[in-house]
Amino acid sequence: MATTEQLKSLIRSHVDDDRERFLTIALQVAAHEAKLGRSEIAHDIRKLVDQAKAPDTNVLPFKREFSDLILTAAPKERLASMILSEDRRKRIERIIREYHQQSKLKQHGLSNRRKILLAGPPGTGKTMTAMVLAGELHLPLYTILMDKLITKFMGETSAKLRQIFDIIRQRRGVYLFDEFDAIGAERGLPNDVGEMRRVLNSFLQFIEQDSSESLIIAATNNVKMLDHALFRRFDDILHYDLPSLLEIQNLIANRLGQFLPKRMSLGSAASMAKSLSHAEVGQACDDAIKDAILSGKQSVSVARLKDMLRERQSVYRKNHE
Repeated sequence: MATTEQLKSLIRSHVDDDRERFLTIALQVAAHEAKLGRSEIAHDIRKLVDQAKAPDTNVLPFKREFSDLILTAAPKERLASMILSEDRRKRIERIIREYHQQSKLKQHGLSNRRKILLAGPPGTGKTMTAMVLAGELHLPLYTILMDKLITKFMGETSAKLRQIFDIIRQRRGVYLFDEFDAIGAERGLPNDVGEMRRVLNSFLQFIEQDSSESLIIAATNNVKMLDHALFRRFDDILHYDLPSLLEIQNLIANRLGQFLPKRMSLGSAASMAKSLSHAEVGQACDDAIKDAILSGKQSVSVARLKDMLRERQSVYRKNHE
């Protein structure tokens, strides 16, 4: 039987809606039961905790009219798997902590961060961040396909947007508006058209009025294009950059894993990956691993990894000429 202090802590964490603390204490109860020789009870408690921590894979399908507009997924990614600066990691941890303890904030008239803008070059971790937030919070990830959202018929895009925000209110999850500048571009730009101005006005209205329990994430490759009225609608703005040399070294080591050569200058390899994004470095590592597997080798050849990084650099230069 759990101790009196453990029972009090369980009740307190439940009242505070502190899910992580509740599960931690439950594991302590399991350990206590195991020490007392009640291994079957301890096993049952651990099993229940594991089930509670498992991501919800029962993602209900959308109606036919939304199935082509919204992609659904049940990510298992965790924050520990991301290579991030310490500042960005702490800010993502803050979003997770506030979500878990939102009831405590509400007692003081405050709300948790739910509306997040992610800005930075392609391949720097914006979509991965949305996946990690969904995985850490055990929520489904719903990605809004912007090319399906925007139509040529006047008023139809705004109508679809209204329906999406109705879904956000009704179905809790992490909602990702990728390539958000498609509707969030600053009003008054030379290529601005009246219909897209109305769509942006609708989005501003919907996101300001939203009080759901879902997370709304907008991702853009070019924050300078966004209308200034958007920024105050978001609770937090995270800026992403190309990885530093130290981050590249950590990324290479993590990505290669068991295929990492025992004698390898990570600094030398990282210097060759300068100006590449996280995704491009990861792809180069994957290519080197595949080459090692097909060659029957237990580790990646340093020379081959550098070749793969050169290939990515060549593609990067051609795309930016």
